[in-house]
Amino acid sequence: MKPSFANDLQPNQQIISIFLVQNKDIRQKKGGDPYLSLLLCDKTGEVDAKMWDNVAEVMDTFERDDFIRVKGQVLLHQNRLQVNIHKLQRVPEAEVNLADYFPASDRNPEEMFTELRGLLAGMANPHLKALVDVMLDDPEIARRYKLAPAAKTVHHAYLSGLLEHVLSMAHLAKMLAAHYKNIDVDLLMAGVVLHDIGKIYELHYERSFGYTTEGHLLGHIHMGVLMVGEKLRGLPDFPSKLRVLLEHLILSHHGQLEYGSPKVPLFPEALLLHHIDNLDSKMESMRVSLYRDRQFEGHLTAYNSALERSVLKKDRYLNGVPVEPPKPVSVPTVPAAVGAAGAAPVPVAKPHPPAPPKENRPPQLGVLGERLKAALGKE
Repeated sequence: MKPSFANDLQPNQQIISIFLVQNKDIRQKKGGDPYLSLLLCDKTGEVDAKMWDNVAEVMDTFERDDFIRVKGQVLLHQNRLQVNIHKLQRVPEAEVNLADYFPASDRNPEEMFTELRGLLAGMANPHLKALVDVMLDDPEIARRYKLAPAAKTVHHAYLSGLLEHVLSMAHLAKMLAAHYKNIDVDLLMAGVVLHDIGKIYELHYERSFGYTTEGHLLGHIHMGVLMVGEKLRGLPDFPSKLRVLLEHLILSHHGQLEYGSPKVPLFPEALLLHHIDNLDSKMESMRVSLYRDRQFEGHLTAYNSALERSVLKKDRYLNGVPVEPPKPVSVPTVPAAVGAAGAAPVPVAKPHPPAPPKENRPPQLGVLGERLKAALGKE
């Protein structure tokens, strides 16, 4: 049984636990000695880790995608948990329960796949229906489609994340196609199913998530167009102009050239597909930010690079939970060499001056309260 999951870690906690190495970097302190910068993970999430001492003895004993047993202390650095490793040791795969280390959708992939096929069963266009069916009937494509993450890190970055993302998009597509006039719902649904299908080969997901060599060279957009073209060879009656529209859906679904789309959306279904895809991915990114930061103080999460912002913890803000200043933390295990390495030191909060007695403090109205008070002329 795994002693401590990433999601259970707390600041100042001493741990001995096993993690999967998602990223491994060997860096140098200013004095030239090596230190380790790791990204460790399990099924509940990931955590940054640093090892500052005795690194030369262990740095060649394990690699990325290996399991390691870690002894160390959990710190809070820039509102993120970080493990300061004292000792580590590679652990054979036979000694771990693999189910503890791979983040996966909360939903059963077979159930999601059946639900998706049910949504597609009503497609009226025989050509689009035949193409979608021949893609999803392929045993290898179906196996990978049920297993693949939707991304390496940005959104739905867990096993069966792609299927969960596509299923969510399919429900949104049905609703929005009914709302807007003259939308070809079959074309839109085909785009939903096929827009990211290249990711089943772009990404590898046996251990940690990353890109295959072909994924690096081609990317999922181009790979998806190639996959559709291969299946269309077996559908000689598929209309050529409909094929062009379908390929455009795949090529333009990122919405903008700077986001990797070779073309921008040029007809309503393409634009709608882009915004459905973007909406679902952004909402998932917000959910992840709120989930990861739920135990930390404050009304805002740490900065989310995918969203280019921090996220408001709305329930905490509305329910009036006070924002308490961070408590001073003791970090005696961080060596003096940390500063010499040029790495950012773990911040230690300074005690705040005592607040004035309650009876002498004015009511804390905030900016909006002061404006209303002035506008209404009330004391």
